[in-house]
Amino acid sequence: MAKPNKNTLLDWYRQMVLIRRFEERCAEIYQQGLIGGFLHLYIGQEATGVGTVAALRENDHIITTYRDHGIALAKGLDPKAVMAEMMGKKTGVSGGKGGSMHLASRDHNFWGGHAIVGGHLPIAAGIALKARYNDEDEVTVCMMGDGATNIGYFHESLNLSAVWDLPVVWLVENNQYGMGTAVERASAADHMVLKARGYQNSRGEGIKEGPRLDGMDVMAVYEGISEAIDYASKNGPILVESLTYRLEGHSMGDPQRYRTKDEVEEYSAKGPIGRFRQYLTENYKNIESDLDKIDGDAVEAVNEAVAFAESSPDPTMDDLISNVYAD
Repeated sequence: MAKPNKNTLLDWYRQMVLIRRFEERCAEIYQQGLIGGFLHLYIGQEATGVGTVAALRENDHIITTYRDHGIALAKGLDPKAVMAEMMGKKTGVSGGKGGSMHLASRDHNFWGGHAIVGGHLPIAAGIALKARYNDEDEVTVCMMGDGATNIGYFHESLNLSAVWDLPVVWLVENNQYGMGTAVERASAADHMVLKARGYQNSRGEGIKEGPRLDGMDVMAVYEGISEAIDYASKNGPILVESLTYRLEGHSMGDPQRYRTKDEVEEYSAKGPIGRFRQYLTENYKNIESDLDKIDGDAVEAVNEAVAFAESSPDPTMDDLISNVYAD
């Protein structure tokens, strides 16, 4: 695992700030009625997404939940095309058919964006099976929320990944709440990684119980996921947990009665972007101007993305029935 240099760290900062500004703007235009359906923001979880994507190797795959905008941007999808998809425009990454919860890009080995809780876990197992079947050195990173670890898809997918020795990193983004239910009220295991033990045989073989990462520290996530990918490539499945926190509601319109304002403010004070900026300013002299420019560039990029989306055409009736069946 290569130690990131200054330019790499600045790029991570750029991605995290872009995600934050993108999400903040999405919240605004959602309230204006320009984004339909549900909207799940990634605000507060940027370090987990950026650190994870940074750890991927060239041919690795990633798949995630409906809280997918941050992963799409970190993976390098054009913010203009992502915003256009958010608004349901023809120029969107999914042609305006998927919207907020169904971002994907085959060119980036980014396979979504899935609206059904846990519904993407069997798909992740299938992608990893393809690599194992063809003897290809490709690892699939499957991100999920803590709530997804309590459903049938989780058991079926992890069980088969252990049976078939699949090269997959099961990554739980533990943001403390499954919708409005605190983790400890819904899960018998208070540490998600403990659930790996249910998929180990009497010899200790099966899914490796991985680490619990500080999901608010992008460097800690990068290091932990890099090691997990290396393990999965050589040995098979591993379950990792990233402890993070979403600073906004589960989705737009969430009254958030299940947590206190003081709790949110406490986590906000130690949020991933401010924490990373402090690290950079303490370890690199005269870097503040670079960071300020990145902050300004992010705002400009989001403004351009919104303008592009607003001026893009809506899908037509012909678009509605295109790409439904394979040729």
